[in-house]
Amino acid sequence: MNNRDGVRDFLMSRRANLTPEQAGIPVSGNRRVTGLRRSEVAALADVSVEYYAKIERGNLSGVSDAVLDALARALHLDDAEREYLFDLARVGSGGAEPVRRRKTKKWVARESLAWALNAVTDGPAFVRNGRMDILAVNPLGAAFYEYVLQDPGQGNLARFQFLDDRSRDFYPDWDAAADVTVAILRTEAGRDPHDKHLHDLVGELSTRSDQFRTRWGAHNVRRHGSGTKSFHHHVVGDLTLSFEGMELTTEPGLSFLIYAAEPGSESRHRLNLLASWAATSRQQEGADPDVLG
Repeated sequence: MNNRDGVRDFLMSRRANLTPEQAGIPVSGNRRVTGLRRSEVAALADVSVEYYAKIERGNLSGVSDAVLDALARALHLDDAEREYLFDLARVGSGGAEPVRRRKTKKWVARESLAWALNAVTDGPAFVRNGRMDILAVNPLGAAFYEYVLQDPGQGNLARFQFLDDRSRDFYPDWDAAADVTVAILRTEAGRDPHDKHLHDLVGELSTRSDQFRTRWGAHNVRRHGSGTKSFHHHVVGDLTLSFEGMELTTEPGLSFLIYAAEPGSESRHRLNLLASWAATSRQQEGADPDVLG
């Protein structure tokens, strides 16, 4: 993933998405550009047109935090977009590489993390990385993501989203879920553009899915810390679940996510049914009840 191309495409896409009216710029006559002109962004950020043009060409070397902040304000970037711009600038300026986990053949959850996962019994809980590989799950999470985890080698939420037709049933609002998935991957690409596994995943999905390729080209990014999602599980039916995500401070780049249903709701009842079904299935198969990873 070329950093200069990433900077250029991101800034151009944000500029194209912002109308003069949103930016508070008076409009008169016909405009031949979508969104703002470079000169308008430069004026809003209080930099010269030439300097902004250099930045938009992908040259962020030496650009100060103050200028980046000014650009973020001018382009009305949200927190996730601002963080993404700063990540691109850090890499473009030759800043320190992101802290990476020690490479091993297969990542294994440390004992205390496995205990924490298994302590969550009322909802699916799992650990994932920025590429959306599911690294470890509690028993209810394994049942919830049964189809995802059938992916040979290691379950990946993005691959399931775009390459497995069953995702169309699992995500009732498939388009919204697809937007979020790509935005998470795009955010990770800004944070660690030299991740070969991420590069390979993006290449695979771009080649095999038009839906992914279109979304990837939109350069949208987002944080994914909390919210509510709808699912349709093949065993228990429709579920509306809230989620909370936490970064693992001792495992840079990994997130611990928990889904929960409103107490007393139909979704809560269906999660209970899923837990019973999962326990019965494990007994029949003789599976280890501990964390799966």
